[in-house]
Amino acid sequence: MTPKARLRALLAVHILSRTGNVVTTVAVPFAVLARGGSATDVGIAAFAATVPIVLGGPFGGALVERVGFVRSSVVSDLVSGVTLLAMPVLAWTVGLPFWALLALVFVSGLLDLPGESARRVLLPGLASSSGVPLERAVGHFEAAQRLSVLIGAPLGGVLVAAAGPMAALVGTAAAFGAAALLAAVLVRPADAPSPAAADAGPASGYWRDIAEGFRFCVRDPFFRLVVALVLVTNLLDAARSTTLLPLYAADVLGGAQALGFATGTFGGAAFIGSVAFGYVAHRVPRRATFVVCFVLAGGPSLLVPALGLGLPWMLGAAAVSGLAAGALNPILGAVELERIPEHMRARVFGLLGAGSWAGIPLGGLLAGFAAEGVGVQATFGVVLVLYTVVTLAPLTGGAWRLMERPVATERAPA
Repeated sequence: MTPKARLRALLAVHILSRTGNVVTTVAVPFAVLARGGSATDVGIAAFAATVPIVLGGPFGGALVERVGFVRSSVVSDLVSGVTLLAMPVLAWTVGLPFWALLALVFVSGLLDLPGESARRVLLPGLASSSGVPLERAVGHFEAAQRLSVLIGAPLGGVLVAAAGPMAALVGTAAAFGAAALLAAVLVRPADAPSPAAADAGPASGYWRDIAEGFRFCVRDPFFRLVVALVLVTNLLDAARSTTLLPLYAADVLGGAQALGFATGTFGGAAFIGSVAFGYVAHRVPRRATFVVCFVLAGGPSLLVPALGLGLPWMLGAAAVSGLAAGALNPILGAVELERIPEHMRARVFGLLGAGSWAGIPLGGLLAGFAAEGVGVQATFGVVLVLYTVVTLAPLTGGAWRLMERPVATERAPA
């Protein structure tokens, strides 16, 4: 296969894997509600789904470097598919108690971040060998992730509405299985002539590698700021997407199908934004673009439910927020690949991902308590204010200026 074909295969694997995750986020809350669960139960399920991502990131990155990037992607998707398929199998046979659902949701997400980190490490080499600029390749990778939302959210909503949440989880397991098969057959690293070469691990010890990656993250002034910012915004976004939006959809929008359409609209707009931004990313200032897009990525989609508006307004706000959100990860992804040494990328990606996701389990859980205490709309309003204030932080300068692309220095004439 040509390098471009392997790059396309990598993007296809990422789409399938992320689509499975998106369908899961739609199906699991309605599986909880279908069995008589409360808003707090939905929050607890969201907590169980996101905690393993935080745990898997720090320890999975160094493990990925030993197991091999392609093999790690395959194993990650297989584990997710098998555990999610177990939910409907148990529900349709011996029964699925709430604690068992939580346990399976936990295990299904444990290898998600290591699998994604492995695919992200493969990206620069395949892009370089294909002659694709780094920022464009990152834009396409993030666009693949956004496309999975466009596909998975409406599909999950329709499946839940038509056949129930357990049937939707069967489709989720099929997506993960297809991703594992495609990666095993078609994806190869650009710099390895054989699969065996891809499995060669680093020579130093496992815990030493983790400590080295941790020191790098802590000592880099830019990554300290990024993790702090994204930790808070991810916490707030988790409150919105995993708990508040399903509750708002059930109470105001008409159920899972409406939630799928709203989430799919966001994903579709973000897909368009990521693809389009990939072609202009190298021409625009990063920091100013990042701030403007970050504010728009959350503001409209939080304001509409805070005001109690209906589905047409939700779809319009999701489109605006999605277009803006499409530029965020390509910017951060390009900066990460520029600043992280190549031999440390898997473990640093895992650590940065875990730090960024650390607030997500708490976000969904707190949103469930807040929704029962003060109401869904009032909680949306609080999240809106906090999100807007936090996303203006890069305007303060300091180490945030390191976000801008390196400027090539010219030698002064003799």
